[in-house]
Amino acid sequence: MTSPSENGITTQLDRALKRFKRTELAAALGVDSRTIARWHSGETSPKPYVSLALDKLLTPSVRVKHENPDFTFIDLFAGIGGIRQGFEKIQGECVFTSEWNDFSKRTYTVNFGDDHEFIGDIIGKSKNVPQHDVLLGGFPCQPFSLAGVSKKNSLGRPHGFEDPTQGTLFFEIKEILKETRPPAFLLENVKNLQSHDKGNTFKVIMQALRDDLGYEVHTKVIDGGHFVPQHRERIVIVGFARPTTFSWDDLALPKKESHSLSDILHRTDGTEPFLAHDGDRYFDHADSKVQDKFTLTPKLWEYLQNYAAKHRAAGNGFGFGLVTQDSRTRTLSARYHKDGSEILVAQAGKRPRRLTPRECARLMGFDDSFVIPVSDTQAYRQFGNSVVMPVFSEVARIMKPHIMRVKEMIKSEEIAA
Repeated sequence: MTSPSENGITTQLDRALKRFKRTELAAALGVDSRTIARWHSGETSPKPYVSLALDKLLTPSVRVKHENPDFTFIDLFAGIGGIRQGFEKIQGECVFTSEWNDFSKRTYTVNFGDDHEFIGDIIGKSKNVPQHDVLLGGFPCQPFSLAGVSKKNSLGRPHGFEDPTQGTLFFEIKEILKETRPPAFLLENVKNLQSHDKGNTFKVIMQALRDDLGYEVHTKVIDGGHFVPQHRERIVIVGFARPTTFSWDDLALPKKESHSLSDILHRTDGTEPFLAHDGDRYFDHADSKVQDKFTLTPKLWEYLQNYAAKHRAAGNGFGFGLVTQDSRTRTLSARYHKDGSEILVAQAGKRPRRLTPRECARLMGFDDSFVIPVSDTQAYRQFGNSVVMPVFSEVARIMKPHIMRVKEMIKSEEIAA
């Protein structure tokens, strides 16, 4: 453990300030920002307990570390690590991460640590990626067509590339798969990837994975509603470098009806757990109520009601989504921070409220050990962009025996050669 010497504290503070804003770190330590600045400059020395508190803050909160991992994986377009958690639970070790958003990177490193290479932009970095057994990637869907030249035209780039995925983020995944040839991969995207550009986008991706790279590929749309009270469909693309007996029939999907919002909402009956990393930020434990700041203002509530009435009159279905303890929700989006309209929690005798960031974390399947070190706005964006974590824990579970078998096959082939 680091001693509370001047150099030790400075090193700890350097690490902490890479993960937290000064104001956030000050709040976590129960001091003000100026005190943090004086400690960091060496002007004053903190009490010994500060070193212990910093150690705790710098200890990853949800990471599962294995002494002898069964396989390694890389986490691309990692977000806040929703896919990673599932593969750590089945004895996998992450050896490389890429995520360009600084706020997401902060949440990721607070929860998983920073003991391996973590880069921002993955573009053009295929030769820098270490060898691994499984590639994970929740890649953004950028439009591209079947014609490589027309794609180059649309981007104002020179001709000469025949690869129709060039210029898209999927191309970076393809290049890494080509360069490293891992035994398996898992990719995730929105359900509409299949229908984008009249199906051409999905066709190009399948051709690249199956025909160009030679992977056995399996795809399935899975609704996160099997694990949480939220309708959230995503396409999962799984691939193996050798033939397998992998089957989606092995998925164990709970009945959607077994989940309701009561599973994830703050409890106002006095049983809401106190989380040291949340404190009273979202929930007033003394009065057993959600903090008032999450209740809609009169002006916003009036606007949303008028907006919904206008569209009902026009025969449209647009409007807010009002939910209760017994409800299931629409898909949580990255724009939730704007007005919360897709999921508004009814409150007896009061205007409805937004979900708190902690409730959003639960709605995405993250347990309460997951730390939220960013502002409410950034937290809403992060959870709205994330995956339903238990979906990928289940996919990881059924992938593992095939990952291990393909690893053995490749090893045997290398020995025979």
